[in-house]
Amino acid sequence: MAAFTWLDWTVLIGYFVGITAFGLWVSRKIASSGGYFLGDRRLPWWVMMGQAFGTGTHAENPVAQAGASFDKGFATIWYQWKNMLITPFYWLMAPWYRRCECTTVGELVTERYGRSLGFIYTVFALSYFVFSQGAMLKGAGKVVSVATGGEMISPNGVVVTMTVAFLLYGFFGGLIASAYTDFVQGFLIIFMSFMLIPAGLTAVGGFTGMRESLDPSFFEIYNRMSGVDGFTIAILTLNGLVGITAQPHILSMNATGRSERAGRVGQTYGNMVKRFCTIGWAFTGLIVAAMVLQRGDALPDKENAFGYASLHLLAPGLTGLLVACVLAANMSTCSNFMVNSGALFTRNLYLGYFRPAAGDREVLLVGRLSGLALTMLGVLFALSVGQVLDAFLFTETLPAFFGIMILGGFLWRRANRYGAWAGVLVSMIVYYVANYQMWGKLQLVYKWEPEPFAWSMLTGFAAFIVLSLVTPAEPKERIERFFDNMRRSTDQEGLPAGQPKPLAADRGQELLLVDVTGWFTAERWRNFFSRYREDLIGFLLAWATVALLIGLAWGLMQIAK
Repeated sequence: MAAFTWLDWTVLIGYFVGITAFGLWVSRKIASSGGYFLGDRRLPWWVMMGQAFGTGTHAENPVAQAGASFDKGFATIWYQWKNMLITPFYWLMAPWYRRCECTTVGELVTERYGRSLGFIYTVFALSYFVFSQGAMLKGAGKVVSVATGGEMISPNGVVVTMTVAFLLYGFFGGLIASAYTDFVQGFLIIFMSFMLIPAGLTAVGGFTGMRESLDPSFFEIYNRMSGVDGFTIAILTLNGLVGITAQPHILSMNATGRSERAGRVGQTYGNMVKRFCTIGWAFTGLIVAAMVLQRGDALPDKENAFGYASLHLLAPGLTGLLVACVLAANMSTCSNFMVNSGALFTRNLYLGYFRPAAGDREVLLVGRLSGLALTMLGVLFALSVGQVLDAFLFTETLPAFFGIMILGGFLWRRANRYGAWAGVLVSMIVYYVANYQMWGKLQLVYKWEPEPFAWSMLTGFAAFIVLSLVTPAEPKERIERFFDNMRRSTDQEGLPAGQPKPLAADRGQELLLVDVTGWFTAERWRNFFSRYREDLIGFLLAWATVALLIGLAWGLMQIAK
């Protein structure tokens, strides 16, 4: 393997020092728990985009996609594009989390269904953060260790170094430091997504050389040979739509902007940037497939494709930059998870069960210390785990089961705690029973298949609806308070004490999906466009962006045809 040169080390150390110093500099703005957990809800739209993109993109994404494309062609992009068709819905859903006036999703569940479900969700969310952080740290550690030669630094050494860096600015700067560093690191992730392509095209003889080496099916953007048929795409889309509502960090992704539109733009178009970068990851896999055939090489593991390209295509200095990009992809996510885990512990457990009367300074301190402690648990998991794939699969599937009660709670007033309990439990049980019947053995994590997941969602939502209908409704005042918040815009600041926020309908900001059963009434259609103007225009523009990205990918695959 090519040596990791002094120039590479200079680039890598410069990245560590620079991003840590920047994060600490931003940290000087923190003076309250509201600033630490939510950035005082004052982040501009462009920082919200960087936060959504950086937090949602991990080092294993390009590695897995390049490997899949290397193995079965460009059409495997739909494994990463599983959320492409739900991204426009982010525009409609983003204001939900700002208007609920909560700091964590655990508080949102408590507000909607009561304390017991809020506690159960919090336990799930803290586990999600610990396992996700550990798996991401170890995954990046493995990549970086190989890139540096394998002998100079171990994967566990990389884990420790990464953790020290993001802990420093995350501990002191909270969400503000995390969001601003996410924005900066987002540029590195974009660069990483395309940096191997120019040299790769030269190495394989351009598009013509690629087409001469590979089967024509490798250049299709949809085919059955990739293993992703229409039914699979539909169920992956359902997985994404339901699961995204219950991801523990989703509130900070949507509710921390200085306006509702900042949250909409950030969440929607930050994720559109990821969809764009996925084209680069998939195309890199095609280049490696052509390189391997032309050179008579063999890859024992398809997920070595990204590393193979790095080894053969990068000059000194660029290898160090690639390593910095890999670290950026994971540190941006881990710093956000650290802040959110501290918020969950403090707001839902410490204030809820131990010190309800704690002052703001105490809340801020506990938030910092608990986030630090939970991150250390993630580090311990990272140091002990051998394979990271199983942990990622588990954390990708689990939020969808909880998403039944959260998505249903926003869309349906009659939803209650009994239906919520039933939806989560039934969907989880059916998922494992269906997988047991398919694979013939019981295990914690199964390979994701569309049929078991589809059955789990069908039965889970059915149980959610039936139990909610046949059991007592939630207290009327709770439901009225929750949905009154959904009807009011949060954009107007500085209102006199006791004055309600303005009705969203008067500002063209009424929410299209909330209380969807109301669509069967004539009132719902009165002054339709003026009431839902923000939702309708933004939703259509987001779909236009989806069409543009798919068209871009299709056009790329037509070159030299």
